[in-house]
Amino acid sequence: MTMNDADALIATQIRSVLAAAETGGGVAPIVEAGDPILRSVTRPFDGQVDDAELAQLAEVMRATMLAAPGVGLAGPQVGIGLSMFVAEDPGSLDPETAEVRQRTPMPLRVVLNADYTPATSEDVAFFEGCLSIPGYQAVVARPREIELRGQDLKGTPIAEVVSGWSARIVAHETDHLEGIMFLDKAEMRSLSTNTSVARFWSQPSTQKAAAELGFTLPSGMLM
Repeated sequence: MTMNDADALIATQIRSVLAAAETGGGVAPIVEAGDPILRSVTRPFDGQVDDAELAQLAEVMRATMLAAPGVGLAGPQVGIGLSMFVAEDPGSLDPETAEVRQRTPMPLRVVLNADYTPATSEDVAFFEGCLSIPGYQAVVARPREIELRGQDLKGTPIAEVVSGWSARIVAHETDHLEGIMFLDKAEMRSLSTNTSVARFWSQPSTQKAAAELGFTLPSGMLM
């Protein structure tokens, strides 16, 4: 496949998603684990569609994310091999959970051509899930802070340090752009259904889960 063919395919994928959303109440189908697009490295946005279609795609991805419901959604999760994600988090209503997990509200962000690097050597580990692997969660260690780079919908460069739960969301979604899913990085002994997480592991920290399921938390994680 030539570069032009690859870009044409992405444009076709985008228009297919927009058409599906038009008949689906503004929401697109979410691709689930096993679809090869979730294991493929995305292509950068380079004008495959015009600004209006790109903005429309961002709206559809946000609507799809919120309807799921979720706090992040990447291009491959709606069947598009494009380096793009949306993320938005209302934060935690429980003060203790918000403090332990550093989960404060994150306004909507749409990021193109994203990549990240750790901005600290400190990792924290919590349960997380994925809209493409419905029904399951597992504990994943991620940097407490990351440095995010990319562009917004207008092409303005993004270079910022993201911390706490927002960093976890951004890292999770950016991983999707490289064909990486959260279970690739998870403590597999922690793998739990959503029902089991609600029943046994609803505490703000993961100390109890680590002790009883038999996995190790990052060094220095004392929560």
